[in-house]
Amino acid sequence: MDFGSILQILDSAVRFSTPLLLACLAGLWSERSGIFDIGLEGKMLIGAFAAGAFSAIATMPVYDGGWGWQTGGMWVGMVAAIIASILLALIHGVASITLRGNQLISGVAINFFAAGITVLLGASWFRQGGDTPQLPAGGRFRPIELPLSETLSDVPVFGPIYQNLISGHNLIIYFGFFAVLATYWVLFRTRYGLRLRAVGENPGAVDTAGISVVKLRYSAIIITGILCGIAGAYLSLGTSAPGFGRDMTAGRGFIALAALIFAKWRPVPAMWACLLFGLLEAISTKYQSIDLGFMVLPGQFMQALPYVMTVVILAGFVGKAIPPKAGGEPYVKER
Repeated sequence: MDFGSILQILDSAVRFSTPLLLACLAGLWSERSGIFDIGLEGKMLIGAFAAGAFSAIATMPVYDGGWGWQTGGMWVGMVAAIIASILLALIHGVASITLRGNQLISGVAINFFAAGITVLLGASWFRQGGDTPQLPAGGRFRPIELPLSETLSDVPVFGPIYQNLISGHNLIIYFGFFAVLATYWVLFRTRYGLRLRAVGENPGAVDTAGISVVKLRYSAIIITGILCGIAGAYLSLGTSAPGFGRDMTAGRGFIALAALIFAKWRPVPAMWACLLFGLLEAISTKYQSIDLGFMVLPGQFMQALPYVMTVVILAGFVGKAIPPKAGGEPYVKER
C-alpha cells in the first residue's frame, strides 16, 4: 500500500467519522447531565430527512412546487434538521425529565417514530418510496480548499497530507472537530459545565445549592438535539451523493453510543474512538474483499467489519466504564 492509498483511506475515515463524532458528542452532553439517550439514531434520522427534504424543496423549480433557489438551499436544510431534531429531543426531555418516565423506553420510541415518519412524509411529499430527490450543487455543502493547499502540494509528506487530508472537507466536518474542543472547554473549564456534570453525578446536591436541575438537563437535551440535527444534515447535505434515503443512518447512532462508552464519556477520547470506527468503515468500503493467502475474506465480512469490531472493542478493550452516577434515574425534588 503506497502513501497515496493511505491518505485516501484516512481521508475517507475523517468523512465517515463526522456523523459519528457529532452524535457521540450529542450523547455525551445528554448523559453527562444524567439523561441516557439511546434515541440518537432517531434524532439523526429525522435531521437527515428534514435536511434533505427542505433543501430539495428550496432548490426545486417553482413550477415543480419548490422555491426556485439557485444557492443557499443547504442552509434551509440545516436549520430544518436542527429544529426537527430539537423537537424530538424535547419530547425525550418531557418524557424523561418532566414526566419522569423510563429514559430507555423513550429513546426506543423516538427511534421507531423517526423510522416511520420519515418514510411516510418522504413518500407523501416526493413520491420516491420515502427518498428525496438528488440535490443540486446549490443544495449541499461543497468542499472547502484551505489556503495554500495547491502551493504546498509539492512539499514532501506535509504537502500531500495538507492538500488531501486536512484541506478539501466541507464545513460540517470542520465544525465537528471544533465541537470537540468547544465541548471540552465548556464541560471542564466553565461554571456551567461544572454544574452540568454535577447534575449527572449528584442532582440533589445541585438542587440544594439553589440551581435548577430541570433547567440544566433541558439545556443539555437541546444541545443534544442541535448536534444530532447537524449530524443528520451531514448525511444528506455533506456527502458525495446528497439527498435523503430511507433508514440512511444505518445504525450510526448506536455506533456513536458505543464510541461514547469506549471513550468513557470524555470528548477528546470520543473523537479518537469515532475516528477508529470511521477508519474501519473506510477500510470496509475500499476493500470489498481481502486475500490473506490461505483464505479470502468476502465482501459481506468487510461490510460487517465496523459492527463486528464495535462489539469486539466494547467487550474486550473498554475495561470498566462507569457512567454518570445519576444517569437513567429521574430526579424527584425533596420537599
